[in-house]
Amino acid sequence: MLSQTQAYLYAILAVFLWSTAATAFKLSLRVLDPIQLLFYAVLTSAIALGIILIAQGKGSAVFLCTRRQYLQSLGLGVLNPCAYYLVLLRAYDLLPAQEAQPLNYTWAIALALLSIPLLNQKLTAWDVVGGAVSYAGVFVISTRGDVMGVRFSNPLGVALALFSSVLWALYWIFNKRDARDPVVGLFLNFVFALPVVFAICVAFSDVRADLLGVCGAVYVGLFEMGIAFVLWLSAMKRADRAARIGNLIFLSPFLSLVFIHFLVGEDILPSTYIGLTLIIAGLIVQQRKSQV
Repeated sequence: MLSQTQAYLYAILAVFLWSTAATAFKLSLRVLDPIQLLFYAVLTSAIALGIILIAQGKGSAVFLCTRRQYLQSLGLGVLNPCAYYLVLLRAYDLLPAQEAQPLNYTWAIALALLSIPLLNQKLTAWDVVGGAVSYAGVFVISTRGDVMGVRFSNPLGVALALFSSVLWALYWIFNKRDARDPVVGLFLNFVFALPVVFAICVAFSDVRADLLGVCGAVYVGLFEMGIAFVLWLSAMKRADRAARIGNLIFLSPFLSLVFIHFLVGEDILPSTYIGLTLIIAGLIVQQRKSQV
């Protein structure tokens, strides 16, 4: 199989798995609280990533990191998956999936804006226009189309969904300095995050959980947090041009709405389609800066 064909196959599989994440979150949160869901998902993902590393012959790399790299993994693990998913899952707990998912998708715009002070990158006209268009979409979704009345569906849920995009962007900015194999780094992040999440679960929730909910958490940890990430890395590694693969990610939120409608049972509002289209349009505009 040609390398580019393999790249498309891996990318499409990753996009498909990420498209099911919002549905898996929402269904699992019917029987688990956000902390329980996070604990079992992180546990599953750590095990899955460990198995993948062994299968790739990279297991020994886990023990060859420097003290600074292990401390880096501790810090990154607290940021993601710990803080990021706690905030994101709470947002999903408060909002319909069709609102939480697109709002979280603004992380790419947050990444561009945070890169200015943290990575000394310059603000371009494309950043400004793209950000304005995307956050116009956020406004439409958050108000459910009532842009004149400015009544937010759930102010706290909206704030948490947007804050999760900032946490995700910060994770990738700090992760940029990590020279290790990405799967090795991600595995250690989850390993170091696991006792933190466990302690939070014991203190503020309950480790005991409904079997159906645990199955949902296992799905989230296995596919949304683990395998999809490895598939995407494999796709980018094999692609002749990363941009061709990168653009496929824009299919994910729209495909996600299909799963949300048919599996979660939400009636997708016209404002969701309009707002999501604006968010994606803003992301595409923002990407133009790398092409000019």
